[in-house]
Amino acid sequence: MQNLRYHLIFRPEPEGGFTVIVPSLPGCISYGKNLTEAKKMARDAIKGYITSLKKHHEPVPTDDEVFISSINIEQPAAKLKLQYA
Repeated sequence: MQNLRYHLIFRPEPEGGFTVIVPSLPGCISYGKNLTEAKKMARDAIKGYITSLKKHHEPVPTDDEVFISSINIEQPAAKLKLQYA
């Protein structure tokens, strides 16, 4: 059995729960009511995605050699524009 690694992005939704995006698998998106469920649903979505790739004889990408980082970009505060009638 082969272990494949994938990065997941969890985005909280205004109505509750989390949308999960798998960047290495375009269109592989899932949802869960909480983080635990979201991760479980992502695992199921990834398995289905990989099954489809194999069925169509397409390569299966992984995140084995990929890393994720983030940066903060400072922006000046927006100035209010006063309009006079």
